[in-house]
Amino acid sequence: MRGHVLLYGLLGGVLIAGLKLVEYRWLMVEYSVEIYGGIVAAIFSGVGIWLGLRLTAKPETVVVREVMVPAPADFVRDQDRLRILAITPRELEVLELIAQGLSNKEIAARVFVSENTVKTHLSRVFDKLGARRRTQAVQLGKQLRLIP
Repeated sequence: MRGHVLLYGLLGGVLIAGLKLVEYRWLMVEYSVEIYGGIVAAIFSGVGIWLGLRLTAKPETVVVREVMVPAPADFVRDQDRLRILAITPRELEVLELIAQGLSNKEIAARVFVSENTVKTHLSRVFDKLGARRRTQAVQLGKQLRLIP
């Protein structure tokens, strides 16, 4: 009796598996375009989501903090270099204010001249030092011991 139940259960399982196989094949033949279209749509959706997340990700934030470094107490200005370069006291003052990080407008307010005058002084300082940018002028001024 036990063998018959086991045999009937095994045959029932094979029959169900066969019917499912036939049903699967019928589904594949009948709805093949829809199935393949769904697979392609799922792939493109996944790629689209991945690409969207990559393109709209928040950029990395870099925090730059300025640290004030006091000028050395034993700074001695190279007066010979000032004479050789023919830098005037006002041009030197403007260079020092650039080194403090002030803008042209702030420098003009500090030394009581127009912004155009500050630009003129800056262009002359750039020419005399051979600099193209403000940061380069400050760096050269420090290397030549013109500013602390």
